[in-house]
Amino acid sequence: MLKQEIDRAVEESARKLYQMSIPPVRRWLLETVMDKDENDPSVQRAIEESQKYPFLARMLAKQRKDGTWPIPTQRRIEEDAGPGPPYGWTYISMVRNLYIAYEYCVRSDDPHIQLALERILSWQHEEGYINGPYPDMIPRAHYNGIVLGILHKFGYGNDPRTKKLANWLLKTQRKDGGWNIPYIQDMRYRPEYKFLRNDEFIDLVKAGKTPEYDPQDYMDIPSCIWTTAGVNRGLAWLRPFHASKAAHRGGEFVLDRFFKSNYHSNFYQSGKNWTMLKFPTYAGSGLTVLDSLIYLGFGPDDERMEKPIRWLLGERRKDGFWYRSHRPHPIDDQWLTVSALLVLHLYSSKY
Repeated sequence: MLKQEIDRAVEESARKLYQMSIPPVRRWLLETVMDKDENDPSVQRAIEESQKYPFLARMLAKQRKDGTWPIPTQRRIEEDAGPGPPYGWTYISMVRNLYIAYEYCVRSDDPHIQLALERILSWQHEEGYINGPYPDMIPRAHYNGIVLGILHKFGYGNDPRTKKLANWLLKTQRKDGGWNIPYIQDMRYRPEYKFLRNDEFIDLVKAGKTPEYDPQDYMDIPSCIWTTAGVNRGLAWLRPFHASKAAHRGGEFVLDRFFKSNYHSNFYQSGKNWTMLKFPTYAGSGLTVLDSLIYLGFGPDDERMEKPIRWLLGERRKDGFWYRSHRPHPIDDQWLTVSALLVLHLYSSKY
């Protein structure tokens, strides 16, 4: 039976991972897979060690006074040539570093976190979203979803700015349950534009040479799988939204399309993205989608979940771990392994 197979794999892999994992991985392993209480001495010890971990200390020490982090020279040149943050790699690096900071058990009241979150929120549009991070400055719902989740994780859930961001995401959900990238994943398909290169179309948008945009005019265009997956990732971190109709519809959208190619050519169109194990673990992949689906309430009672779960179980190597590729990535692979174990453990617990 699948449950017994999962439980055996989880027990074996968790035991091996515990013996060699870095402190933050060990913390999540103990608390979310081995079901240790957060007050358990072993969990508390792992948290304390995580907060002193050299990699984390170096990352926080590099933060600038404005809340941002340095980026590579070429990325800086590209960013400076554009309109500036939130366009560019600065925004992307901030999202990544905040996500890592939470994974490494940084406290919500840490001044580095407060500085970075306030910087991101300073870019918020009056309608609630944050533009960028790409040159067209069109807001990406998947980035906004991840930022929403990070804000909640660090205690900003009741902040009016966080609520405004959540409301924008919910307002932009489409009839099929998913989300897309405005303009370039709907207006882009108008007969007069569909044969243009993407950069040519973006130039028209930036020059104001496209018609006034009304999302209601494009509801027949399917939503984007990976944009929706990013929003789901954020909503799955928000307990108030777990049982919401909007979150469930978003989960239904991606679950119905698991292993399928994306309709849109400009964002992870290949179906291979489902079976790639990516790091950071919020990047679009089957593992990320399963993680969100589990937290949104999907489990063994939904027969659509069995095939993806069997795929994830089948990605486990003979040594009991999950890997980004055939080339070793020691730390990344620990995070992928604990994430896979969490998904399988929670799925099994729902039987």
